[in-house]
Amino acid sequence: MDIANYQAAADSLEDRIIMITGATRGIGKALAVDAAKLGATILLIAKDLKRLEQTYDEIAALGKAQPAMLNIDLESAGADDYQTVANSVREEYGRIDGLVHNAARVGGLTPLHQTDVALWSKLVTLHIHAPFLLTRACLPLLKQSKDPSIIFSIDEASKAYWGAYGVSKAGQASLMNILAEELDGDQKIRVNGIHPGPVRTHLRTHNYPGLNPNEFPAAEDVTAPYLYFLSDDSKEITAQLFRV
Repeated sequence: MDIANYQAAADSLEDRIIMITGATRGIGKALAVDAAKLGATILLIAKDLKRLEQTYDEIAALGKAQPAMLNIDLESAGADDYQTVANSVREEYGRIDGLVHNAARVGGLTPLHQTDVALWSKLVTLHIHAPFLLTRACLPLLKQSKDPSIIFSIDEASKAYWGAYGVSKAGQASLMNILAEELDGDQKIRVNGIHPGPVRTHLRTHNYPGLNPNEFPAAEDVTAPYLYFLSDDSKEITAQLFRV
């Protein structure tokens, strides 16, 4: 199957409840809107309340399932905060069918010895601690789904000057692989990763101001693999890293 050009059926995500982090910009927002169009109930996670409300309104205007806003700062939240989120979702929905770890921030390209310690801590928290703690809190909800799926937005950035982002995204890939192996049991929870490559998002234009953003695909052009791994067309597929 050509996953990069996957064509989802109009109702392929009907009645599915999908949680997406970083859902107010770039790929996260584009995925939230596209998944909502296919019938999913979207649980939007982001720290910017104004952008959360804008994304919420855009999805609500589709006339599909009503989305939900979960205003949480992934760079500073602790285990109790994620448990509160999980408890709220349990009371309202009873389960989660999809969890997409998409939130990311580079924080600038800097030599390691010049990296701000506070920024280092925030980025490691965002890319490693947050996905771990959110997944841990939501595992009981995912186990209530008939076909649960976890997706990580992966970036291979272990190179000079990418500092905390490069280190923490490498750690995130390890987290994905370990989860995929551990959750591939009798009550399987599928865990896969998507490396979208260069995309016309705020993250890329902010860190490459000298490049023409129109040289890269828009976020809306790279959501197909995510929709594939969230649908039952990818049932039983786990531990895969798809590069767009």
